[in-house]
Amino acid sequence: MAVTRQLTARQTGDNAMWEAMGAPAAMKQQIEQTSVDVYPENLQALQVFQAMGTQWHSSMGGREGLRYEALPVIEARLGVKKKQKADLFWALQVMEGEALKVWAEQREK
Repeated sequence: MAVTRQLTARQTGDNAMWEAMGAPAAMKQQIEQTSVDVYPENLQALQVFQAMGTQWHSSMGGREGLRYEALPVIEARLGVKKKQKADLFWALQVMEGEALKVWAEQREK
């Protein structure tokens, strides 16, 4: 059974950030109202991925990948157990790869 996860204001950022990006208020509202179905066994990986959201290495070409040196700090903050870290790392890499594909497709448009 999937768990419905409601994105919170903390995860979508504050109003100043959205204004600085030039994003319309409707976009922030739409994101804040987005629900995502997540299987319980994937919830921790999603939480870590969201927490790593400020840890993207970027260059002139855009985002290139996550800065994994921040991962141990985030894992500790989120209470990730040692036995979960290998599976969590794999899941994080899958989500990272998919995000990079989406951004690459957006740049091509």
